[in-house]
Amino acid sequence: MALRLLKDVVDERERILAARDGDEAAKGWLVKQYTPTVYRFTYRMLRNEQDARDVTQDTLIKVMRNLHRYDPDRKFSTWVFGIARNTAIDETRRRKRIAPAPKKEPAYEGPDAQELTSRGQRARKLHSAMKLLPPKYREVLVLYHFEHLKYREIADSLELPIGTVMNRIFRARKRLRVIYDEDGGPTA
Repeated sequence: MALRLLKDVVDERERILAARDGDEAAKGWLVKQYTPTVYRFTYRMLRNEQDARDVTQDTLIKVMRNLHRYDPDRKFSTWVFGIARNTAIDETRRRKRIAPAPKKEPAYEGPDAQELTSRGQRARKLHSAMKLLPPKYREVLVLYHFEHLKYREIADSLELPIGTVMNRIFRARKRLRVIYDEDGGPTA
């Protein structure tokens, strides 16, 4: 299995370098590969479907235009998340507003209706609590818990010292727990 993972990493690296050299098929592959990840990240940051789509598109355009600036010694996804983060911040500043989150949560598949209801309530409650966090805390939680980046990758993406990232994650979790518990209703 390790050999397969290594091959995937080598294959991705080759495609990135080919895209940087102008290979249109490799560029298409990169866009297809990173669109869902960038969209999830920007949606969680902006909490608006249309804004997330726009920022995802802008991010991928910036990635393609700036491939010549990518340092192959760094992780590509970290570089992409850094661009996505900056683009989302620029969009938030430009619009000077935060759009409300959608009212409906996606349906969960589960064994019984009661469990589904409970999960949905907890998810809505967590989503509401996340909205109340300051952006600097929300972004580290999204990158760590939802995008599964390591501390070093988050630090590189946000251009912060690793200690600051660790501190923000700690404080964000603490603050999220307080907000979540104050809201009442179902608790995890």
